[in-house]
Amino acid sequence: MSKGDTGICLGWVVLAMFTVLNGSTAKALEGRLNSDRIAAGVLQKYADLAVQWQREYLRIDTTNPPGNETRAAAFFKKILDQEHIENQVFEYTPGRADLWARITHSTPSPKPPIVLLNHMDVVTSDPSHWKVPPFSAEIVGGAIYGRGAQDMKNEGLAQFLVMVMLQREKVKLDRDVIFLAVSDEEVDGTGSDWFIANHRDLLGDPEFLINEGGENLLDASGHVKYVGVDVGEKSTFWLHLVAHGRSGHGSIPISDSAPNRLVRTLNRILNYHTPFKVLPVVEEYLRTMAPYETPQRAEKFRNIRQALEDKSFQREVEQDESLNYLLRNTISLTMLSGSEQTNVIPSEAWANLDVRLLPGEDPKAFLESIRPVADDPNVSVEPLNPNFLVANASPADTALFRAIHEVAAQYFPGTPVVPRLDSGYTENQRYRTLGIACYGFTPYVYTEEEGATEHGDNERIRVEEVRRGFRVLYDVVTALAGE
Repeated sequence: MSKGDTGICLGWVVLAMFTVLNGSTAKALEGRLNSDRIAAGVLQKYADLAVQWQREYLRIDTTNPPGNETRAAAFFKKILDQEHIENQVFEYTPGRADLWARITHSTPSPKPPIVLLNHMDVVTSDPSHWKVPPFSAEIVGGAIYGRGAQDMKNEGLAQFLVMVMLQREKVKLDRDVIFLAVSDEEVDGTGSDWFIANHRDLLGDPEFLINEGGENLLDASGHVKYVGVDVGEKSTFWLHLVAHGRSGHGSIPISDSAPNRLVRTLNRILNYHTPFKVLPVVEEYLRTMAPYETPQRAEKFRNIRQALEDKSFQREVEQDESLNYLLRNTISLTMLSGSEQTNVIPSEAWANLDVRLLPGEDPKAFLESIRPVADDPNVSVEPLNPNFLVANASPADTALFRAIHEVAAQYFPGTPVVPRLDSGYTENQRYRTLGIACYGFTPYVYTEEEGATEHGDNERIRVEEVRRGFRVLYDVVTALAGE
């Protein structure tokens, strides 16, 4: 992304998709990986450290709210100080902190930095629904269980270990590598907002940023189906519905009570089919994945616009969670509230809807399309947050994307590397506005079942992935930044 180009169109994000990668990344060792230079015994010790530190990190309760991320920052800082890696902790409000660390270049004419971004906070959890306590980091059946094991203390730990490896291995760099661990990503994003507002200079006008996201999915046979690199994300547009009606005793039903009105309105909204829309990045992704589908499904993937004219295929898409979000704005009911007592009919009931809009969508236009669907003058529909971040994206024809492609080819031969549209929000949206090419990339592979534990019960990551994933990221970073 050219500096200051914050409104890049997804239409050209995929122009370089699967082109012949002329002039392979200069840092790649002619088909070998930079980590191959490290002795096997040393790599084994790094893998042991990865498991040890991952478990220690997962045991730090940074549930947001309230966060308490200063404890996680202290965990990182202790090790960084021991490793003599430049770092600073910024406690921008009591209990909440950002941590910045940097390994500087070793060339007289450096390129712009790369940032390894991660967040230290995690979402809430209900221990009664877990096999083991969410912050125990116990190993069960070859997997480490813990809140954050998928989102995103796993990637954060891999990024952190890469910093340690760069320092210990004395890797010569032609650009700075910056590690930035922030607070409050899961709620308000105050950590990133504060750092950008107060210490943007410490980023050094970076060219690239790697953050959470991406998807390296294992199929039923245990092979990696594809390596997905997020180049864009959908935007959140949460809606708050409030229904009003007569209050009364629960023993005497009121047909137009607030809860009844709310339920009827929600049924209309949830049964509403938002229009299908095919973005270029999604069209190219599906076309690329077609050879890996059944013949019938592959034909539809190759011409998704025509396929969506078929009503039966539309119903198929609506039932397929992996497809539905790519092709339309989505609506999920997430919160409901009414009376605090069973025998009291309240005069007010409310619900929250998690709406995710495709890049390029106008939130005001979407809101005006939903209000007629609600169709009740006694039910208000308003944005939960007045501020709306318009979705943005990064190009796929960059040195970092090529580095990911080359490294993936070594670890997963024959597996396609594809740009993706993420279903959820990430803080890439904030950093792209600074002119940085931001990607969601994970060095780990996982099954659909494992991936579904993100924000869910029994969140976990396999030990073997913890022992391997950091090496993948090390190879990507050194392919880009190594002299």
